[in-house]
Amino acid sequence: MTSKKVLIACDSAKSLIDFRGKLVELMRKEHTVYVFTPTIPPDQRAKLALLNIVVFENSLNGSNVSVLSDLKYALRLYQLIKQLKPDVFFPYTLKPVIYGTIAAKLGGVKIITPMLSGLGYNFVAGNTSLTSKITRILLKFSLRNRPGLSVIFQNKDDVQTLLDFKIISAKHQTTVVNGSGVDLSHYTPTKPDMNNVSFIMVSRLINAKGIREYFEAAQILFLKHPEVTFKLIGAYDDNVDAIHPDLFSEIKHRSVINYMGAVDDVRPYISGSSVVVLPSYYREGVPRCLLEAMAMGRAIITCDSVGCRETVETSPNSNGFLIPIKNTAELVNKMEYFITNNQAISSFGQNGLALAKEKFDVHKVNARMMQIMDLN
Repeated sequence: MTSKKVLIACDSAKSLIDFRGKLVELMRKEHTVYVFTPTIPPDQRAKLALLNIVVFENSLNGSNVSVLSDLKYALRLYQLIKQLKPDVFFPYTLKPVIYGTIAAKLGGVKIITPMLSGLGYNFVAGNTSLTSKITRILLKFSLRNRPGLSVIFQNKDDVQTLLDFKIISAKHQTTVVNGSGVDLSHYTPTKPDMNNVSFIMVSRLINAKGIREYFEAAQILFLKHPEVTFKLIGAYDDNVDAIHPDLFSEIKHRSVINYMGAVDDVRPYISGSSVVVLPSYYREGVPRCLLEAMAMGRAIITCDSVGCRETVETSPNSNGFLIPIKNTAELVNKMEYFITNNQAISSFGQNGLALAKEKFDVHKVNARMMQIMDLN
């Protein structure tokens, strides 16, 4: 096999390490890998160095809208493509996909494989903001079909959404992969505590992830089951959909939730919890925290929403519950099911582990990714 040059464009070094690290390691066995990433925080630099790749930094802010900043990013990426002449270009997340795919086409890259790992806030139902409209126009222009373009999705709902919006057509080459996958050797199963039931939510503190619904459910359940504990992990970051500061203050200081902020390693926290909850209606790809929960043998409760529904199997091998979005009452109902039927915590968790092994093993997902990029 001929060694190829692969250029990856991402929205953060952390996402590359956490979600694509195993894929990069696989690529590096036979190919040269370059990465175009926003400024690397000091705590990520050593981890990134371990991947043994060539890194180019930029000043992109994936969450904020800035025409000048975005244009500078696109120009710098085009110049880099002309300099490196990669055989394969792999951008993921919205801004790298939009600007990177345009730059790669102009730069003559033969194989372009943009990944839309969830459509995010711009495609949440009812969002008619100018930013969303512009994003959709740019995405349609970026993804105009041509030979060598293959668009990767993490769930079939996102494919249908882009078809409905006429951003892509039936002529486009598209592939759906099972999320980012989960490293089953890293997230190893542990026995859940079924006698002292506890719930955990792992998420950035944004509205569409269902933070308020979890907060309200915890308040209600604590009145009836004061022995149960409720935990929350995640950063309060600069995002257009960040929860209101008053709600954040309430969660931190005046609620039954034990808020632990952002953590580097979620494994001990999942291990110390009985059930993982994510009442999200965000346009997820496939939520990584649910895959981690399943790999560790945890039952899950999530919404019957895009991306989330991919993670739940129903009877006879139920591994969790799907609830309607923004429905605190139903969330309370399903959480209470595990409180009053604690043996189900173990059986649901074992079914989730089996599903993770069958469908979401990172090595299976990455083998498919290598195929799509013609890197086998």
